[in-house]
Amino acid sequence: MTVTILGLGLIGGSIALSLKENKFADLVIGVDSNVDHILTALDLKIVDKILRLSDAVTQADIIILAIPVDMLSTMLPHVLNMISENQVVIDVGSTKKIIIDKIRNHPKRQNFIATHPMAGTEFSGPKAAIPNLFDFKNCVLCDVEDSKPALVEIIENMYTNGLKMKVMYLESSSHDIHTAYISHISHICSFALASTVLAKEENENNIFNLASSGFESTVRLAKSNPETWIPIFRQNQQNIIDVMDEYINTLQEYRNLMLTGDYEVLKKMLWQANQIKYVLD
Repeated sequence: MTVTILGLGLIGGSIALSLKENKFADLVIGVDSNVDHILTALDLKIVDKILRLSDAVTQADIIILAIPVDMLSTMLPHVLNMISENQVVIDVGSTKKIIIDKIRNHPKRQNFIATHPMAGTEFSGPKAAIPNLFDFKNCVLCDVEDSKPALVEIIENMYTNGLKMKVMYLESSSHDIHTAYISHISHICSFALASTVLAKEENENNIFNLASSGFESTVRLAKSNPETWIPIFRQNQQNIIDVMDEYINTLQEYRNLMLTGDYEVLKKMLWQANQIKYVLD
């Protein structure tokens, strides 16, 4: 199996390492517009070789687009134009409906499978790539009924055996709503808290001297690359705003209970929130 990966950052690089380590891919070809990424990926043996896009696509069984979601709108149709009937193209982005709508009427639509491996870290670039990033995590495949069944089977095998993930299926609109709740809101709230504390820290230098692991875990996602997240926020804007409104309403309710001194009700709400441990354990 020959796999071409376009985009050699955290996700693309980690996929390459895992596919080789788990012996799913015999050859991994890399494509990236960033020269530093190319040199690092070769030096760290993340990919076996680097080729121009046209050559990399021609030689691959599977083409993986691990690029920012705003680039997919132009790159995905371009790649689909280049492939044969037996090749399969996937993306690994965090938004789905806009991308799928873009190629809905493309003659090679059935050769595309929209996927979202639900794993990552706050770091970016090929140096952040790690081989076991995806182990036992979930991967979402969207709108698979619009793809060739034989190609869907290949990608299911890649995720379950090549990346050791659990595969689940969603309609693209549902995917975007769910990711707004469990991923996108976490990132934007982490950015917001970091901005708030940094603004305060200008006058109170002791804040970071007092910061503990609780604060660090809460703002960890604010270390993520804004170049990655701004396109996600833009593409999934309405769903994220809806979730933000609900979150703001909950914060306001907490605030009002504190202002009125109704800590018994607040405690009941905190106990309700505490039940999340049974979902995540």
